[in-house]
Amino acid sequence: MATEHKLEPAVSTEYMFEWHPCAQLFKLHSDRTQYTVIVLNQPIDKAYCNTALTLWKNGFYHIAADGGANSVYEFANETENHHLTSDIKIIVGDLDSIRPNVRAHFEDNAQCPETRIIHDDGVDSTDFGKAVGVAREIPDLQNKDIVVFGGLGGRVDQALSILHQLHLFQSDPQYRQGRMYLYSGEGLTFLLKAGVHKIHVREPGMPDRFAKWVGILPVGEASVISTKGLEWDVTQWPTSFGGQVSTSNHVLPDTQVVEIKTTKDIIFTIAVKELSDKS
Repeated sequence: MATEHKLEPAVSTEYMFEWHPCAQLFKLHSDRTQYTVIVLNQPIDKAYCNTALTLWKNGFYHIAADGGANSVYEFANETENHHLTSDIKIIVGDLDSIRPNVRAHFEDNAQCPETRIIHDDGVDSTDFGKAVGVAREIPDLQNKDIVVFGGLGGRVDQALSILHQLHLFQSDPQYRQGRMYLYSGEGLTFLLKAGVHKIHVREPGMPDRFAKWVGILPVGEASVISTKGLEWDVTQWPTSFGGQVSTSNHVLPDTQVVEIKTTKDIIFTIAVKELSDKS
């Protein structure tokens, strides 16, 4: 005779997260211990020079993923911020994209005495993945946030690969290995894990760092979302590719905090304003 067992209902844990990107990323910090910077093989937008420099200066450690070294070299020369190249601690990848003159510059101990070049021709990871792997092997960088320069311009397949890796590198439901931001000049993009997120889009005493446009993208799998603080808020709204997707939404002028509740991991992207010289 079979024994009947009553199943206890599953306990659902709803995580809550606070985000302060304005204060963390766009306000200069004297200690420079905010995050690790990884530069990918795409030009750094000179139209957002002040924003890029602030993000760079707040970085604790700087890594170039192969051709990302070209990006730093060009940006440093074109904006006459030549000291930026000496901030690069590691260049890593299969090294098929770094130009010979750029490699020679970084190999010159007089100009870049602390730069180390690592050749990794493994085919199971992209140069971006290799850069993240190196960062997470360094004790002082473990569990730190990462700001990535580039990645969402250029070829569509490469941009989708970056979004895929944004999921891959943040598998922990509570970001225990650190959070990751993609900076592309015009926008800031990051992954919202399942739960409730309060994103402080404005901070007391700081000028606005974000423009009004936002997107909420169910990259990976369908989700159900609820929002507060947007022009077109939704409640228990199913979102999926092939179904409904929230793009070109607007942060309201008086909104301090955008709140998003999601049942699955989603991508959040928001437009960035260029910082003034006096910011």
